[in-house]
Amino acid sequence: MASQDSDFHTKETNGTSSFDHAGPTPKQRMPYDYGGNPLAHVVTNDPAMRLPAFGGEFQPGLYRAPKKGFANPAPLGLSAFALTTFVLSLINLQTRNIAEPNIVVALAYGYGGLVQLLAGMWEMAVGNTFGATALSSYGGFWLSFAIVLTPGGFNIVAALEADGGKAEWLNSFGLYLMGWFIFTFILLICTLRSTVAFFFLFFTLDLAFLMLGIGYLHHHGTGKPQTECIKAGGVFGILAAFAAWYNALAGIADSSNSFFVIPVAHFPWSDKGRERRNKANNDISRAEQGA
Repeated sequence: MASQDSDFHTKETNGTSSFDHAGPTPKQRMPYDYGGNPLAHVVTNDPAMRLPAFGGEFQPGLYRAPKKGFANPAPLGLSAFALTTFVLSLINLQTRNIAEPNIVVALAYGYGGLVQLLAGMWEMAVGNTFGATALSSYGGFWLSFAIVLTPGGFNIVAALEADGGKAEWLNSFGLYLMGWFIFTFILLICTLRSTVAFFFLFFTLDLAFLMLGIGYLHHHGTGKPQTECIKAGGVFGILAAFAAWYNALAGIADSSNSFFVIPVAHFPWSDKGRERRNKANNDISRAEQGA
C-alpha cells in the first residue's frame, strides 16, 4: 500500500492523476536586441573576432575587439564634442538673445578641444584609425576656433577687419567652415555601412558646417552673416550634439551599470543588417579578416 501511495505521488502526476495539466515548461522569450547588441564589445574579448559597426566605439565597420587593459575613449570624445557643439548651436539660434559666442571659447579650449584631442590620441592607442582621425581633428577644430575668437593675443579678427573690413573676416571664416564641411563629408562616407545613429551624427554635423559656411560667405555686404543660414546651422548643430550624446551613451551603458540596451539599428545593407535578413553569412569573411 505504501509503495502504491509513493507511485501515486510523483513529480509527473503531482498526486492528482496520471495526466499533468500544467503542460511542458514554457520557453523563455528572448528580448529584442534592436538590430544588434551594442553590449557585445563588453562581453567579447576574443582578439581574433570581428565585431559589427558600433557608434559607441566610434567604429564605422567591422573591427577587432579592443585591447584588454584599455578603456573605451570614444564616449569621452563624443561627450566633449556634444557639449561644446550644443552651447555654440544655442548661441547661433540666439537663444535668450545671446548673440556672441564668447562663452564657447572656454569650452573650446578645455573640453571640446583638449579633452577631445586626448580622446583621439587614445583611440590611436587602441588601434581605431577612424576614431583617432575624427576625434583628434574635431579637437583641433575647437582649439583653432577658440584661437580665432580669443581677444587680445592672437588678434586674428581685428587684423582681417583692418585689412579688408568686415567682409574679409566673414569670407575668411566662411571658407574655414566650408573646409570642415568637406572633411566631415569624407567621414560621412565612411559611416554608410555602420549604424543609423552613427550616420545621423555625421550627416547633421555636415549640414551644420554647410549652413554656417554659406551664412558667412553670403553676407551681402551687410557686415553680418546671413541670419537664416546661421540659425539653420544652429538647428543641425543641436541635432548633431544630441546624436553625439546618444552614441556616447551607447558606449558607456553596459551590463555593469545599465538595465537596458541602447538601440543601435544597423543599416539593412551593412554586414550586420544583411546577416539579420539571412541574405549573407559573413562568418567566413570575418574569420579570414581576423586571420
